[in-house]
Amino acid sequence: MLHKEPNVVELFPQINIKLAEPLRHYTYTKTGGPADILALPKSNAEVQTLVAYAKAQQLPLTVIGNASNLIVKDGGIRGLVIILTAMAQIKVSGTKVYAQAGAKIIDTTIAAAQAALSGIEFAAGIPGSVGGAMFMNAGAYGGEISDAVQSATVLLPDGTISELNRAALKFAYRHSVIQDNHSIVLAATFALTPGNQPAIEAKMADFNARRAAKQPLEYPSCGSVFKRPTGYFTGKLIHEAGLQGHISGDVQVSLKHAGFMINLGHGTATDYMDLIRYVQTVVFEQFGVALEPEVRIIGEDLIA
Repeated sequence: MLHKEPNVVELFPQINIKLAEPLRHYTYTKTGGPADILALPKSNAEVQTLVAYAKAQQLPLTVIGNASNLIVKDGGIRGLVIILTAMAQIKVSGTKVYAQAGAKIIDTTIAAAQAALSGIEFAAGIPGSVGGAMFMNAGAYGGEISDAVQSATVLLPDGTISELNRAALKFAYRHSVIQDNHSIVLAATFALTPGNQPAIEAKMADFNARRAAKQPLEYPSCGSVFKRPTGYFTGKLIHEAGLQGHISGDVQVSLKHAGFMINLGHGTATDYMDLIRYVQTVVFEQFGVALEPEVRIIGEDLIA
């Protein structure tokens, strides 16, 4: 049932707030049900205000970045959903790059390259936000965000803002302490090294060309669906299980890269979930390997 807060828009007129907003308008999969209350804050202070409001009203709170490695279920999300993409400032100072949580990782790598700073070229094609990348320690081509992070500005559950250094962020494979302590990333600072701008840009162009050649970027998707199991390559397992091209509803295991699932046009989050479970079942039956989702899955199932 929709949680109605008729005064929330009037209560915070300075914040962009929408009621019963379909999240499919914001996700890379182009799927997802409605958020009861959707807020798109523009500052740390607005995030603090929203979090305090949710706490006072005992509303469930969900924070989303660029929604690129995310599936929102078709029943949507109850309570308050905060999307941080309006907080997208990027500043370069010396060898440091500061980026707000809603800034795109791609834009952050471009800003670094323009300043002839090296260290995050590997992330040139990652479609997520800085906050999302920090949350899951995003990586590609042998690099991880943790390699370049100096610190993160976070909003702690008690409502205070704190600075966490790299050690305090406790990075691991597709994991950070943010997943455990229920804080919210507001910004990150990357410590980079001076380099040769043409060489940096050439390296980024090479990564992007390789990504475009191998990944189905022309279709909506949730990015890499599964974590890489120790000793295996996920796409190879799915391909060898005969699942490349398999369709559930209108979502397909990509013919270009078996580690991706694409929305062919009218797919739903339920189609994604059904296909994920089917692939997990078949791969386990054939190879005894349990595939663990890398994609974050949130929200509620659609009630018929």
